[in-house]
Amino acid sequence: MNSISHQTSAKDYIAELAARGQHHFTSADARAVLGVSADATKLALNRLARQGRIASPSRGFYVIVPPEYRSLGCLPADQFIPALMVHKQLSYYVGLLSAAQYYGAAHHRPQEFQVLLEKSRRLVRSGRVRVRYVARKRLKEVAARNFNTPRGEIRVSTPEATAVDLAGYPQHAGGLGNVATVLTELADSINPQLLPQAAATAPLPWAQRLGYVLQFVGAGSIAEPLKNYVNDIVSEHTPLVPGRFLPNAERSPAWKIIVNSELTLEA
Repeated sequence: MNSISHQTSAKDYIAELAARGQHHFTSADARAVLGVSADATKLALNRLARQGRIASPSRGFYVIVPPEYRSLGCLPADQFIPALMVHKQLSYYVGLLSAAQYYGAAHHRPQEFQVLLEKSRRLVRSGRVRVRYVARKRLKEVAARNFNTPRGEIRVSTPEATAVDLAGYPQHAGGLGNVATVLTELADSINPQLLPQAAATAPLPWAQRLGYVLQFVGAGSIAEPLKNYVNDIVSEHTPLVPGRFLPNAERSPAWKIIVNSELTLEA
């Protein structure tokens, strides 16, 4: 980047970056190229942000907003998250409902782009773009694959890992009823033999809950290897919905689930 003349304006700087196919930069990058003070750099970048030419989804990190995304007020999240994660030196993957979208199974378009990290971070709001960070233990063990975007590649949890996370984080997926609905669409993408491996990266109740929900939506055959995994290592029943007490709740012996909530598919 430093090959650009120090006499250039901030507007010319981002135009040159865009011409090279570079759609992100940091405030430090801009200051080094513009050759002005930190305050002057900030003023120049703020001016471009007010014009809708750039956006800052994270402190000190900027994206160039092409005309087709000016109404959005930012690049779509999938087009800047990989670069932002490199900038922050964070391991990540796109998960939950956002991952399900890549397999044609989001049901309704998620209102937030969901990214899993080793530690949670604050919600990002940039223009109309929202990025929700969710903490995931053993994140580096979770299977993921790369998908192409207009700006490169992005890391997305596999269908099996996505299913496990949906069962583990129903509060981030519109509730267990919506999880069940999404799983009816995701089931065709799931490799049953890979489910136990995916479940092994998560708490045991997630596997129990996932198996019960898959059976509920008529995908019991897909869950069969998972059932063997659960029956081999699980000895105690776990509630379908954590923290909810229901007197005389039925029990599912196949999945060792306490059925403490009625499960219905979302419309």
